[in-house]
Amino acid sequence: MLEQLIDLDTRLTLALNGSTSLYLDGLAVTLTATLTWLPAALVLLYVLVKNNDTVNLLLTLLTLALCILVADQVASSVFKPLVARYRPSNDPALVHIVDIVDGYRGGRYGFFSSHAANTFAVATCLGLIVRHRGLTFMLVAWALVNCWTRLYLGVHYVGDLLCGTVWGVFTGWALHLLYARLAPARTKRVGGGVYTPGGYAVSDARLLVAALLTTLLPAAFVPWLWALA
Repeated sequence: MLEQLIDLDTRLTLALNGSTSLYLDGLAVTLTATLTWLPAALVLLYVLVKNNDTVNLLLTLLTLALCILVADQVASSVFKPLVARYRPSNDPALVHIVDIVDGYRGGRYGFFSSHAANTFAVATCLGLIVRHRGLTFMLVAWALVNCWTRLYLGVHYVGDLLCGTVWGVFTGWALHLLYARLAPARTKRVGGGVYTPGGYAVSDARLLVAALLTTLLPAAFVPWLWALA
């Protein structure tokens, strides 16, 4: 049974990995880079500062930082060395088959994906804190885009990403429960849909959605330069 699952995972990964398009190569490299999402992160910081007092702000930032730390360290420091499953890009059986971009192969082991765990932990926790449907949808889309880049670049199997996603969602949910217990009671905000159930201004939630969307525009343009280079 396990061998069948591994075989299915390998075939799915190879089917979805890479392409002959230089544009898609550049898009995957651009979207997987942390620097690409820095403007959206700055907008997030602005939204958090604007909608929280000092105590809630610090607690929110600490919770999101813990999401990244816990999700990343369990993946990188526990499971990767314990399971020791090669990334597709470093697997001796696939090293000449898998499609890689610009020589990038990542670290030796890839189970499970830190990128998937980190992004889904943040997306889950932040979505539960703000509680705005459009923002939650956009956060999940952002996490899925990051998962696609890792698969496209050949540095993770589908199974790596699925397990990372499950761990990330659980981590984000669990740390939100802790946040909800520790956070001081927020002043109830009402105003005909002006505020989200989480107490954030709807306009600010939409601003963050716009920031994530507009990040995709230059990210979609940069690969044209990559393809022409």
